[in-house]
Amino acid sequence: MKQKVLLTLAALLLAAAPLFAQNDDKPFAEAFIVLQLSDADPEVQARVISVANNLIKHYGGPDFVDIEIVAFGPGLSLLYPDNPQRERIESLVAADVRFVGCMNTVATIERKTGQKPELIPETIPVQTGVAHLVERATQGYVVIRP
Repeated sequence: MKQKVLLTLAALLLAAAPLFAQNDDKPFAEAFIVLQLSDADPEVQARVISVANNLIKHYGGPDFVDIEIVAFGPGLSLLYPDNPQRERIESLVAADVRFVGCMNTVATIERKTGQKPELIPETIPVQTGVAHLVERATQGYVVIRP
């Protein structure tokens, strides 16, 4: 019974998300989505990029969906300038997809290697990637880990 109630509540929250999520830069957005990336595997990173592109197509263009990709831990490597996905990232940036990087991960890499990793200039820094996911969820964004 408790599981059924929780599933019902989760379904109601997902259905209501567009009612309370908003982005003034995307006034016509029907969906608000955050894609979580915490994996350095190139196939997983390519999948996240593909999911973002598929969502844009599904909703009829970048004006109708608000997408953010949050990279932390090993997933931060997506935001390195030499990442093989760079051209696809630039295409998504042109479609107003935001790329968010975890500065805690940057600090950890710098502590371990002695060098601060360089990130693409389009990176939006946040202190804690996971906390940013939580904040977005409370703002009505749907968090997905492809």
